[in-house]
Amino acid sequence: ELPPLLNTSLLSMNIGIPLRCFCRSVPPASFYSVRMMSYYMTKKNVEEYVRMSDGYDGAQLITVLKDYLKPHSSILELGMGPGKDLELLSQLDSCTVTGSDTSPIFLDLFREKHPQADVMLLDAVTMETDRRFDCVYSNKVLQHLSRDELKQSLSRQASVLNKNGILFHSLWYGDKEEHHSGLLSVYYTSDTLKSVIGSHFQVLAMEQYDEMNVGDSMYVILRKK
Repeated sequence: ELPPLLNTSLLSMNIGIPLRCFCRSVPPASFYSVRMMSYYMTKKNVEEYVRMSDGYDGAQLITVLKDYLKPHSSILELGMGPGKDLELLSQLDSCTVTGSDTSPIFLDLFREKHPQADVMLLDAVTMETDRRFDCVYSNKVLQHLSRDELKQSLSRQASVLNKNGILFHSLWYGDKEEHHSGLLSVYYTSDTLKSVIGSHFQVLAMEQYDEMNVGDSMYVILRKK
């Protein structure tokens, strides 16, 4: 188990390690969104994150996800980071996978090992792509958005889903916000998450699970109406 403050210069994009804040004043949430997007634009921060996240992946989440996928599903991962979950998703029978991230450094690192991989630069809020998918997946990524940005992201995700497409996202469980070094982590309970989902989706499942501590995480599975 990782200590609570493994490295105060880092915030996970893929395993989402929560950090504590000792700041006296808090800038607007939009400030943190901009900082979060720029944080992984340096090779130093990306390499440090890759070292920190060693040994963590979304295998237990993907085991749940595969029961909701139809044959030959196309899957988009948001915030792929080093690509550990993307590799696991690519092993699902008959599925095609596409990775995405806001950091071209993460994408380039993955392409070095997997030159034929289908990956693209994509903002999880604006979702500016003409492509369509049967599933959108993320693992501890969307908590770095403000609540308003999450609403916008979910609305845009609905637009890139095919008919009856599903979303699968994991988040930290709780009812608080944390800020550190310009990075934001928003925790959700079932009630607070339902309040931002909106009318585009039917909730198929919403469950707590253990990542670092008992019940510290949750996943949600949504189907496009």
